[in-house]
Amino acid sequence: MSNGPKVGEKKKFNLPHVFIILFCIMIICAIATYIIPAGTFDYQENADGRSVAVPGTWHAYEKGAEGSPSPVGPFRLFELVYEGMCNAADISFLVFITYCSVTFIIKSGAFEGAVGALLKIFKGDSSLITIPIFIALIGAGSSTVGMFEEWLPFIPVFAAIYTGMGYDALTGLMVIAFGAGMGYSGAIMNPFTVGVAQGIAEVPYMSGTGYRLICHAVMIIIASIFIIRYAIKVKKDPENSYVYGIEGLVRKEGEDVQVHGEFTLAHKLVLLDLIVTIVLVIVGVMKWGWYFSQICAIFLIMAIVAAIIMRWNLHKVGDLLVAGFMEATTAAMMIGIARGVKLVLQEGGIIDTVVNGMSMPLSHMPLAISAICMLIVQTILNFFIPSGSGQAAVSMPIMAPLADILGMNRDVAVLAYQFGDGLSNIIWPTAFAAVVSGLAKVPLERYWKLAFKLFGLLVVAQAILMAIAVAINFGG
Repeated sequence: MSNGPKVGEKKKFNLPHVFIILFCIMIICAIATYIIPAGTFDYQENADGRSVAVPGTWHAYEKGAEGSPSPVGPFRLFELVYEGMCNAADISFLVFITYCSVTFIIKSGAFEGAVGALLKIFKGDSSLITIPIFIALIGAGSSTVGMFEEWLPFIPVFAAIYTGMGYDALTGLMVIAFGAGMGYSGAIMNPFTVGVAQGIAEVPYMSGTGYRLICHAVMIIIASIFIIRYAIKVKKDPENSYVYGIEGLVRKEGEDVQVHGEFTLAHKLVLLDLIVTIVLVIVGVMKWGWYFSQICAIFLIMAIVAAIIMRWNLHKVGDLLVAGFMEATTAAMMIGIARGVKLVLQEGGIIDTVVNGMSMPLSHMPLAISAICMLIVQTILNFFIPSGSGQAAVSMPIMAPLADILGMNRDVAVLAYQFGDGLSNIIWPTAFAAVVSGLAKVPLERYWKLAFKLFGLLVVAQAILMAIAVAINFGG
């Protein structure tokens, strides 16, 4: 029997896999090398020793001149897929090793134990305080070690728990979704997003940590107040719930939810292991100049310590290594393919031409407005490339030199990227919006009805933070 669509039934459009999108972008860029004139800026070394473009010096290459770029042909296009992967090896292996190491922490059950312990402490009216606490904790996990999909199993649990507390399933969903999204937006050392973007933009890893922490705190405060106000309204009158009338999503009279799970000494030691690792990485990068090799070494040591604490045998350790590397494969490969996009643009000599074209309208705007425009572009781009590392690899080769031409620090361009990537992941249907709402059994349109209100507030806050970043010469 055919499983195709019925007569008269509209076929649902699904965005192609991100690998397909990235390769299509490579093809478009290769075609562009035949259309867009190759050109270059004059370059000079700045105070940091980095070669930067000199504004107003763009000029076209002479056709046929020795050393001038050539359009990228079909066969060369496929060669650049391989060369892109080789070129991005350092960042790809950072993703492989750190992701694999974090798997040990997640599989220990330490996070589940900590959540259960907190929920047993805060009951009754004091349960409202769990909203900012959990948003902050979830955000910390996303900001430092790049947890996102790992939070998804918590969604149905939190939906049930907050329903049992007298609120509704949407409250629990918002805590998890926005906690993770803001963690990525305010990331201080997430190796899969801000680490990749900083590596491509050629700025020091973890530069601007202080201001990123402030940005993260601002977003947490705004989200916490918003969700607490909503939760209070629901508890006061269940009809105020956006999911009122849907069975099981709003608490019935006398209904309660029991929280299970132990927070053992081993769990506490594993979390301590994670905290020590984060502190060591921060100190090592800022004081001793650590880079990818040292960071990967510390994460591997963290994983071994966690395995010893949990008393896992060598077979279990091997299985976790395999699982961690397998889960990291997609992200790592996306970085390599996306790097091929950059190589196509470089080989065709059109990066500076594109940057010059984008800078012309932005150069007539105040720097703060230009920075906000960067944020808007990155937010929209995440609809089409719902992968943090993939989006960084595609956009930063353009945005970093664009920042140079406009006279702003590259850290501002990285900030626009992480703002645009992190938060929209939980809003765009091409990313995780349908996934998170489905796990909580909340209809997508009802999730959007509440989530877009908070998303709008946070985007306005991000725009203001971008303007402040320019005003304080963030990263300078």
